[in-house]
Amino acid sequence: MTLTIYATFATAEEAQTIARALLEERLVACANIMAAHESLYWWEGEIQSGRETGVLFKTRADLFDQVTDFIKARHSYAVPCIVAWPVEQGHGPFLQWIMQETEK
Repeated sequence: MTLTIYATFATAEEAQTIARALLEERLVACANIMAAHESLYWWEGEIQSGRETGVLFKTRADLFDQVTDFIKARHSYAVPCIVAWPVEQGHGPFLQWIMQETEK
């Protein structure tokens, strides 16, 4: 099964650095780095706001823990957003490509 993992980063540079490293380690097959956006969130008892860069990673479900640990070890946030949802349907050749590209 494949997953889409969504994570946010403080800057586009941080997003690109971590995405490239995940690709080099074959932990993800693809990373879509989105334009910076404004985020509103609770932090330390107050509503905060700031610019963040979101990334959609495509990978295998069995790699979620490794991807999470990899991101956490390199991320600038104390509590980074790393969430995933299963890909229940998709274009067969694309899903097969994800599986192939994340095999070492």
